Amino acid sequence: AGERLVVIGSTRGHLGQSLYQQLATGKFAGAPPAVDLADELKAGWLIRALIREGIVSAVHDVADGGLVVAIAEMALAGGLGATLASNPTRLPDHAFWFGEDQGRYVIAVKAEQAAAAVVRANALALAASDLGSIGGDAISLDGQSVSLQSLGASHQAWLPNYMGG
Repeated sequence: AGERLVVIGSTRGHLGQSLYQQLATGKFAGAPPAVDLADELKAGWLIRALIREGIVSAVHDVADGGLVVAIAEMALAGGLGATLASNPTRLPDHAFWFGEDQGRYVIAVKAEQAAAAVVRANALALAASDLGSIGGDAISLDGQSVSLQSLGASHQAWLPNYMGG
């Protein structure tokens, strides 16, 4: 509790072949997101350095479902909610929060180190944004929240179907 969530990597709002596209439209179409191996390598080195320095307490890749799903998975695993900042980009909210762009990672960092983590990522030409604070028993975004208890119940309900079980 009290740490900050920071996303490292470019958010372009890619929704082709995404869970969001499938749930919103019933379609699973379009090209997959592009992969930039040079940025992946830089992000990996940076995150490992931050872990070694004791700045990062948790890390999660952004994959199926985008940023919100990665944050929800982190919250469920850690038993702590989060209060998320508003979308810091010009992308539509659904593209920012649910886009499945490659090469992005959500890290939990000490509050006093969040700005430095963003600066270090930017120095490597990696996009980075502070997404909000960790704490409580719900995930809150723009005045709306969902409890971890209800997330855990719904996660258990859809995960077996999603995993083919």
